[in-house]
Amino acid sequence: MSKLVGLALALTSTIALAADGAVAVQWKWLTFLVFSTIIAITMAITWWAARRVHSTSEFYAAGRSISGLQNGWAIAGDYLSAASFLGVAGLISLYGYDGFMYSVGFLVAFVTVLLVIAEPCRNIGKFTLGDILAFRNDPKKARILAAISTVTVSIVYLTAQMVGGGVLVKTLIGIDYEVSVIAVGTLMLAYVVFGGMVATTWVQIVKAVLLVTAALILVALVWAPYGFSLPAFLQAAVDSPKIQAQVAKLLGDAAANMSPQELGQRFLEPGLYLKDPIDQISLGMALVFGTAGLPHILMRFFTVPDAASARKSVLWAMGIIGGFYMLTLFLGLGAAMNVGSDVIADMDKGGNMAAPLLAQYLGGGADSLLGNFLLAFVAAVAFATIVAVVAGLVLASASAIAHDLYVGVIKGSHASQSEQINAARIASVVVGATAIVIGILAKGQNVAHLVGMAFAVAAASNLPAVILTLYWKRCNTTGIVVGMLVGAFSTVALVMVSPNMSYPQKIVADANAVLHGTPAKPATDAKISEGLWCEVFTSCQKFEAAKPASKAQKSAPEKIAALQDLLTRIRSQEAVEGINRDILRQQKTIKKAEEDLARYSSQTTSFIGLEKPWFRLKNPGIISIPLGFLMVIFFSLLTKDKRAMRKWEELYVRQNTGIHAEA
Repeated sequence: MSKLVGLALALTSTIALAADGAVAVQWKWLTFLVFSTIIAITMAITWWAARRVHSTSEFYAAGRSISGLQNGWAIAGDYLSAASFLGVAGLISLYGYDGFMYSVGFLVAFVTVLLVIAEPCRNIGKFTLGDILAFRNDPKKARILAAISTVTVSIVYLTAQMVGGGVLVKTLIGIDYEVSVIAVGTLMLAYVVFGGMVATTWVQIVKAVLLVTAALILVALVWAPYGFSLPAFLQAAVDSPKIQAQVAKLLGDAAANMSPQELGQRFLEPGLYLKDPIDQISLGMALVFGTAGLPHILMRFFTVPDAASARKSVLWAMGIIGGFYMLTLFLGLGAAMNVGSDVIADMDKGGNMAAPLLAQYLGGGADSLLGNFLLAFVAAVAFATIVAVVAGLVLASASAIAHDLYVGVIKGSHASQSEQINAARIASVVVGATAIVIGILAKGQNVAHLVGMAFAVAAASNLPAVILTLYWKRCNTTGIVVGMLVGAFSTVALVMVSPNMSYPQKIVADANAVLHGTPAKPATDAKISEGLWCEVFTSCQKFEAAKPASKAQKSAPEKIAALQDLLTRIRSQEAVEGINRDILRQQKTIKKAEEDLARYSSQTTSFIGLEKPWFRLKNPGIISIPLGFLMVIFFSLLTKDKRAMRKWEELYVRQNTGIHAEA
């Protein structure tokens, strides 16, 4: 018994030390080496790009010299953020089918972009969202509103990326959060300020290639044992004791009468994570329609030489992004089967460490050179992913401030090339510095809802304005102004009164329940574990019984007894590790409960004075998106705009033919 307790304490110490970083101290040199190599490659690209940037067209749109294939990879790089690579794989590893639904939502979004956005935007725009809206609406009003919306969406998205980057690097290699955020911001500023869209585009391409390569390597390693057969792989997931235990934990008492096979099958069915159908629909609307309104995605269509290239770039992007999201199924399920959902959640409760931990496992584990190399490679790619996405967002914001506000509104479109480039670089520094400060201030905050809010604002504010400007003759400036304002403010307002916000009374009640309530049941499902060992032992018996006996060999009963003893000792070791994980999990839960009590015990209401959520949906897209469209339509019908009507025929011809698109 004393040895067992000693082993438990030793394991507790080991895991506690590992919490400072997924990479052990003796392997951190390898992680830094891989990080440095990838960063050096991207900085070399920036140096090369800086020598090519001499005009506003080259800074904002890479001189319209990017081919359809290149732009497709760049769009994929812009779109495949850390949330896509780490977040979706993590959700699949924890919740199965429901996590994969995020992949489907992200992919379907590009159908909207392909059918209604890509070609027309390329034909009538120049550099920004403001250029599109200003074509037939009042230029100053349209540019001001477009700039405000662009900066709002970008800053919201930026905050989530910066916080995610800081947490990711701290979790992986133990670097301080603040240092991680500053590193992300500094690299991003180098890409944008010196290389503009040329550097940002090629960094996105390199990052996307590395991301897809990393995913393909991991999927090949995790799928090969099953002969690259999808039915065999899915059956292995159903039969996995770790997945069965995770489902039992998620279902609680509802799992009492379910067999291990039923529990495994449940992991491949909906409802473990996304339990509210209305909330699912609302989130889906935000993801599908929001993509077409994201400023940094719209900007990518101005980098190609013609409309045909814009269409090709979307087709390439859909193929790359779709293929990648299919790979996340194997990454998530492979992590759940091999690493285990409890281990993944212990490292990061959102599951974001699933892919890196799977890479480490497939390479041979935490003590192997290959395992730590694969972990370092995946970590470095994830880091590059965050930096590249942040660079695209900063460039979009800087373009809105410099091109739309400074040049278009303040200077009346009369500014020299040098003035415009200098304004863009100054704006980039301001936006980048703001992102770094916000990222540091948001340390420890739950910013997961910000990505959904960014998509919802883009869908409710930008998309109605762009779609109706392009395709409805009666659309005018008043409708655009009111629609964009109502769409944006309704989205933000509904998020502020939704379950996403912190409600002190509920937090305090939950903390008291942890500290003074009944201790939580261990996560290990005894019934499943016992069933597993019985199955293994029975297989050993059959195997031994089938072997021919000889005088030199021990008797079959003796061999079976030896195997049984070995399995018992292995089971004891597994039980100790499971108990240890439960102890560590309880310690973390208690610590967080104590921190919550200290922080919220003196508060009674949320940030805006609510004791509980007024709006039950986590994403407001189902309300704010239709509202944005209705406001544009209603106020366009209510008012008249001679300029909007006069420019309609020119816009109609130009968006469909591309005539004078370069003017």
